[in-house]
Amino acid sequence: MDWNFIWSILPDYISAAGITFFLGLLGVILSIILGLLCALIRYYRVFGLNHLLTAYIELSRNTPLVIQLFFLYYGLPKIGIVLSSEACAIIGLTFLGGSYMAESFRSGLEAVPETQLEGAASLALSKGQAFRYVILPQAIASSVPAFMTNVIFLIKETSMFSIVALADLMYVAKENIGLNYKTDEALFLLVIAYTILLLPLSLLGHYLERKVRYAQFGNKNSLRS
Repeated sequence: MDWNFIWSILPDYISAAGITFFLGLLGVILSIILGLLCALIRYYRVFGLNHLLTAYIELSRNTPLVIQLFFLYYGLPKIGIVLSSEACAIIGLTFLGGSYMAESFRSGLEAVPETQLEGAASLALSKGQAFRYVILPQAIASSVPAFMTNVIFLIKETSMFSIVALADLMYVAKENIGLNYKTDEALFLLVIAYTILLLPLSLLGHYLERKVRYAQFGNKNSLRS
């Protein structure tokens, strides 16, 4: 292991990690927004859109991100639509992530018992109030495990951004391997960089799951004792 070489290329990895994190974070945020919107439309069965969204979810979940990025970066210019590498990365990650987030939120919404809705109606809550104060909090709590899993999955998928000539972590690693033949050093820094990005998210996910589990079952156990 050439530590001098590692120190010399470390700034390149720091810069690439910033690009990866920023684009990944933006893609995750847009995925959450798109996924929640899709889940609500499917949950309330908005006329004319349910089947369309089902087709989108199945298409997105059953095609790899690399294929979607190839289509955006190399396919669309054939019909006159040229997107930057950053735009392709964000659109591709959002397109993929939105479908996974939609299924997570939908399962959370469907996990809310009918008795909760009946209780909200008995309190004369409007549909908007029932959704805001009764349905949504419980749906989000039920969706936390799948939600955090999807976030980590999407950050991992940023490793595909290099195929659209984006100078992310994977791109920098491949450049150093190809130009300097320092495979061990390049991959070592790549592993360290993704660990630094993903480990806090994993710990946050475990923390939120414990909080949700305690909120759902802790009070019940205390009442029983």
